[in-house]
Parts: sequence; structure tokens; C-alpha cells
Amino acid sequence: MKNKGFTTRLVHADRVINKPQNGAVHQATNNSVLFAFDNAQDLVDVFQGKAAGHVYSRSSSASSVSLQNILCELEEGIGAVTFSTGMAAISATLLSLLRAGDHIIMSQFLFGNTSSLASTLQGLGIQISYVDVTDVQNVAAVMTPVTKLVYAETIANPATQVADLSAIGQLCEENKMLFIVDNTMTPANIFSPKSVKASLTIASLTKYVSGHGNVLGGVVIDTGLFDWRVFENILPMYRSADTQQWGLTQIKKRGLRDMGATLSPEAAHSISIGLETLALRVERICQNALRLASYLHGHEHVRHVYYPGLASHPQHYIARELFAGYGGIVSIDLVEKIDPLAFLNELNLVLCATHLGDTRTLGLPVAQTIYFENTAAQRAEMGINDNMLRFSVGIEDVDDIVADFEQAFAALQ
Repeated sequence: MKNKGFTTRLVHADRVINKPQNGAVHQATNNSVLFAFDNAQDLVDVFQGKAAGHVYSRSSSASSVSLQNILCELEEGIGAVTFSTGMAAISATLLSLLRAGDHIIMSQFLFGNTSSLASTLQGLGIQISYVDVTDVQNVAAVMTPVTKLVYAETIANPATQVADLSAIGQLCEENKMLFIVDNTMTPANIFSPKSVKASLTIASLTKYVSGHGNVLGGVVIDTGLFDWRVFENILPMYRSADTQQWGLTQIKKRGLRDMGATLSPEAAHSISIGLETLALRVERICQNALRLASYLHGHEHVRHVYYPGLASHPQHYIARELFAGYGGIVSIDLVEKIDPLAFLNELNLVLCATHLGDTRTLGLPVAQTIYFENTAAQRAEMGINDNMLRFSVGIEDVDDIVADFEQAFAALQ
């Protein structure tokens, strides 16, 4: 189905790739924790990785593998590993691949929980340089002989800075460094990290991929572009067989098996169902977000709008080159005379909630919630003002979304 359209491939992916039994169009959910073998040698071969199969559901199951196969196909990768949450995928990947004394470069605009994890890594002896990733020169300036990787998000949450992904990918390739791209904000139908030479793609499946606010999940996908033979942190026991699989094997063994953040079979099945409508939902979300951002841009009660789809956005031209849509996050700074919390309380259609990528439009005050643990100085470095509101635009009729904002502004006049 390589020559078919994105949604056509998605709708038929489970049936075509995983070939469920009895003519089913979805892989059945398998809740077994253990897997029995008639021949003891078969168990040994699967356990040692000499044959395909499952030995214990913490490490793998038919349900998780089916979802991994679909996600890997969409990203044109060579393998994928799913986790119970997006943060589990990030934690497992970094903790599996890094050692004390390593140096890594990360975006200074990191999502709050990723930033918190980074501080934990520093406590374990990993050196981190935080830079403005909208310009590759900032990345190049802090490289050292022990720099192992660069970690960047495509569109930052909540101030929507867009990383200079193509240039960073080129820099990493030239210097034999891993390039890890968090693609949560720009799923596969609007952006392919492989196109910018990403080594690994990480995403929270909780957000746009599953899309309905009813399941948690995360994934890491190997694009096949990185030569793991030059990555000295791969342990000897995993330096065998297919060299392209060394990285994912270590992540599976050290990050999934040992740390145990396993995606449940029920969650894997739910995510695969939501995944089928990914393109339809994200296209509608991007259209709605651009319309809402355009309405808010220049509004008398709005001091600033953060959205890459606006020509006024500092990285608009980077986003235009990279993405087939500008995402669903629209953030705003209200004028000082309007209290941001009072404005949220006046919205009727928009839900006040700490989530994004949902079918419903959601809003929250940024500094007081998801970045509450950061200092004022840290928030300023990330481009977050104390009165910033973040909106994750949904798939509702856009006129209804805009009308809700209009009535909220009128109520506070």
C-alpha cells in the first residue's frame, strides 16, 4: 500500500500489516502476561532474541507489537517501541542511552515535564546545555567532544517556537551525533522527522495520535539513519546481529524491560483505533487553529498571539518549509486590564483542562499550572509570560469556537 494516500493506509494498516486472524480488521487485544512454549528450546531462542516471539508481556505482547508496526510504517522507520506514556518513552530512551559524564544539548523551550526530567539527568552526572534551537548556530556553539545527542521538539509548548530542524539534523549527521526529535505536536500526516535526518522520533501517543483524551501512551521510533556502531554507549551484549537495531534493542532491554513502563494491551488497541482518524482530525484542527489565531491577531484585547501559521511569527518561514500544517496550539497574552483566569471562566465551549491534542478545544493559564515549578526567570527564557493562556484547538465548528471567544471578551467589557 506504499502508493496509497495517508488515511487510506491508516485505515487499513492493522489489517494489512498485522494480518489479524479470522478476517478481523483489528488485531485482537491479548491480555496474557505469560506465553507458554511446547519446546523449551523455543523459549530459550525467543528469550535470547534468536527467534521472534513473546516471553513476558512487560517486554512485549501481540497488542503492543501490532501498534508498533503501524507507527513504524507511518514514520518509515526500522523499528518502534511503545511505552505507557510519552514521558516514559523520553525517560527510557535517555536513561538507556546516556552515561554519567556525557554531554547533551536540549532546547531551552522544552515542555515542562521534559525539562524536569532533564534536571534529574543532571543529578545523575549528565551535562546539559540548554539553547535556543530556532538557530542552529546556538547548537553548534555549545558542542563538545563528549556531546552525544541533540534533543529538540518540533513546535514548542506553549510559546510555539519552531526549531531549526533541517540545519540541526545536518549538523548532527556531520558530527555523528544522535538527533532526537519530539514529534508530539506535528504528527506524521503533517511532518516526518526522517526528512530532517532525525535519528529517533519520540511522541506522546496520548495527544494527537489517539486524539480523544481517553488513553495514555508513548513511542520511540528509529528512522534507520543513525550508525549505532559509532555510539560508544551501546553495551557489548547488544552489539550483535543487525547493527541498525542496536539502539532500539538497548532501549527495549534497559528502558522497557528493566524500567517497566509497559503499554497495556487495552491502551494499545484504543490508540490504534484513534490513530485511524489522525489525518482527518489534525487537518481540521490545523484549519481551526489558523482561523482562531487570525481572529485573535490584532484583537484589541490581545497583546500577542503565538502561532507558527501567522506571518508575524518569528519562525513562520521555517514552519512553512517543514510542515504541512501549523499545529493546534494557539497561545495568547491578553492586555493587562483583562484577568486571564477571569477570561477562561467566561468561556463556555472551551474546556479548562491540562491536556492537548484532543477533539475538544482546551484552555489553561500557563505560568500558574504546567510551568508553576519553573522560576519567573526560567519562564521568561522560555518565552512564557505570567498572563499567557494556551489553547489546544479542537475539531468543533470553527465559527462556534470564535463565537465563544467573542462572548467571553464581551462579558469582560
